[in-house]
Amino acid sequence: MSGAVLAVDQGTSGTKALVICPERGVIGTGSAPVRPRYGAGGAVEADPEEILGSVLDAGRQALAQAAEPVAAVGLANQGETVLAWDPDTGRPLTDAIVWQDRRSETLCREIAAHEDDLKHLTGLPLDPYFAAPKMAWIRRELTREGVVTTSDAWLVHRLTGAFVTDAATAGRTQLLDLDRVDWSPAALEVFGLGGERLPAVVDAAGPVGTTTLFGGELPLTGLLVDQQAALLAQSAREPGAAKCTYGTGAFLLARTGDLPRRTASGLVSCVAWRLGGHTEYCLDGQVYTAASAVQWLTGLGVIKGASDLDAVGGAVPDAGGVTFVPALAGLAAPWWRGDLRGSLTGLGLDTTAGHLVRALCEGIAAQVVELAEAAAPDLGAPLTALRVDGGLTRSALLMQTQADLLQRPVEVSALPDVTALGVGAVARLGLDPRLALHQAAPAWNPAAVYEPRIGASEAAERRARFRAAVDALVEHA
Repeated sequence: MSGAVLAVDQGTSGTKALVICPERGVIGTGSAPVRPRYGAGGAVEADPEEILGSVLDAGRQALAQAAEPVAAVGLANQGETVLAWDPDTGRPLTDAIVWQDRRSETLCREIAAHEDDLKHLTGLPLDPYFAAPKMAWIRRELTREGVVTTSDAWLVHRLTGAFVTDAATAGRTQLLDLDRVDWSPAALEVFGLGGERLPAVVDAAGPVGTTTLFGGELPLTGLLVDQQAALLAQSAREPGAAKCTYGTGAFLLARTGDLPRRTASGLVSCVAWRLGGHTEYCLDGQVYTAASAVQWLTGLGVIKGASDLDAVGGAVPDAGGVTFVPALAGLAAPWWRGDLRGSLTGLGLDTTAGHLVRALCEGIAAQVVELAEAAAPDLGAPLTALRVDGGLTRSALLMQTQADLLQRPVEVSALPDVTALGVGAVARLGLDPRLALHQAAPAWNPAAVYEPRIGASEAAERRARFRAAVDALVEHA
């Protein structure tokens, strides 16, 4: 039997799969799309069967390309996406309510008096981004039948029949006691979910069941939420290091060790992973729209896609006085103003598509800088560098803009699909618990390092313009 594992990353707009051999690296890849639907009132939904189909399609493609057996499967998931389903048949009872969905805002306002208690208990601010408000919304608006869980529990059940979620994914619900790393009866009561049947909270690594849906019998030995899987693969373990993944949104995470950090910075304190019963914690900051903002510009016909960012943005030397706050699904950390919408200011008759592209890159990068600065006090030191991954890291313009505004080196991962690599590492640990974490994770090397090309004063001026635009949104909301 090969020591290779099948690592599956189930994401918002698609699923990627890798077959990873410990000696030869990635020997098979596959991908399949998922098409979220956007509707009125902040609705974002996906078809659960399409999500499952994408997992199976991508996994089978990777296995076919590898053309050799694997020893186990690992599954990463998109975190805060939820659905109701029948635990007897596995049949979905609702669509998947995607993490970007904002329809539970009213429910959050109704229980706002509990926010401080919830934040201390779970590490998370009260916001529709997290799973519990969506779960409560499903119970109120859609169905009282079956169970209501994050998407990973449903996928694992369909693959193996088990009813589990890993500790890091459970930590994205706002129902997990951050200290005990188990479901919180108090949080469940606040959301009106006290009688719910919830999945068992398990370690990221270890056998949870067996699946035959990829051909033959394969143990599922790795489970981890997507951003924490990327953090693990990025090897951002030392003080002053953090990683940011630029996907549908942008997500900055930094490890804080074996104690949770309750923070007043606006960042989220959460579980990084639990391995061998030992919990590691991290700080987490979110930008809701990154690649989804690029898709928005594409839909308007300003560019043809993300591959156009450098060519179109490179046609002008700067943003031409344009400031873009790409809060197209609200602002997340450190503001937590999901009610806000985006703004474009400083437009003139001379504004071109290139100016809009540069302003978008500045808007994404400026938000990431806010997250990095918010993390520094809790990490005990400013960031020394930022390790980055995700599809948008292919844009040299965005990465250079990030280095300029951050005033720190930006190190681009040489390995694509780091989320899948991270969950592949925990799948290996689940197969062989004698391995150390650094032995299971891939060696980390940057493909490119972007150094700042502007001085600190110019970076501060550009960030101040962005902050002023955000302040104007807040003032007029």
